[in-house]
Amino acid sequence: MAERDVKSNQNTAISLDDLLKQIAPDPSGRKLPPVDAWSPERSTDIDMEIRADGSWWHEGGQIKREKLVKLFSTILRRDADGSFWLVTPYEKVVVHVEDAPFMAVRVDVAGERGRDQQIVMKTNLGDVVVVGPDHPLRVETDPETLEPSPYVFVRGRLEAKLTRPAFYELAELAEPAPDGDEERLGVWSQGAFYDLGPAGT
Repeated sequence: MAERDVKSNQNTAISLDDLLKQIAPDPSGRKLPPVDAWSPERSTDIDMEIRADGSWWHEGGQIKREKLVKLFSTILRRDADGSFWLVTPYEKVVVHVEDAPFMAVRVDVAGERGRDQQIVMKTNLGDVVVVGPDHPLRVETDPETLEPSPYVFVRGRLEAKLTRPAFYELAELAEPAPDGDEERLGVWSQGAFYDLGPAGT
């Protein structure tokens, strides 16, 4: 939510394990409920909303208790039709999502810069992902304004949109595409190249 929370690790060769320990000190991580396995018959709409800035709202009022928002985020599911739900074994509640359900607020780099680097992102709700095959990065470009909107896959069809400061951090790692097209820039992570868009945008 707060874009000022972005912190990039300036060490050039910190290991991925050491970096993850710094960002997510609990090695066991969070055990998430098996929301994909639950198929409750009852569904309801109680005016739950996640706005474009990552804030959560209920009946027009912002939910400001961070622990409650984090709890809700662990039972959030996106179905194949694009709909979002808070899911329990007994009921599911529709969630109206304006853009993406999470915000990526921190960008760090492990390993040697370039093709061997690993980019780690942390969301506003504490999820930590390493950009790569399991957590790909994608950028949508507005056809009129050419403004990029970068997203990283978190879990179960759920994505995090990078805040503007986080995208600037990412852009500092950009280099020309490996196919020789110097008009396009991107970043490497876990041996894969992710296109950020045309140079100069």
